[in-house]
Amino acid sequence: MSANRRSRLELVYDILVSIQNKGGRIKPTHLMYKSNLSHKLLNNYLDELVGKGLINVEEEEVRKRQKVSKNVVITDKGLGFLAEYRRMREFTDAFGL
Repeated sequence: MSANRRSRLELVYDILVSIQNKGGRIKPTHLMYKSNLSHKLLNNYLDELVGKGLINVEEEEVRKRQKVSKNVVITDKGLGFLAEYRRMREFTDAFGL
């Protein structure tokens, strides 16, 4: 395992920050590129984050193309996770860990 691989917690953080940086709502494809994850891996994380209440996936019908458009939306619990994660990172950085 290389030193550059992100931990599971860092991946969750990156996903949530990407959503937050887009105003709290992002399309799954854009999120996949922003968080630098494969489609399969992103879907696994999205399922887990929905289950934990950190995000919601909203669907809306697009009339012109008879398709369903999905948006990933961060919840208040997800925003709370980001705040606590940042606090934890500041704490560990202060000790050089």
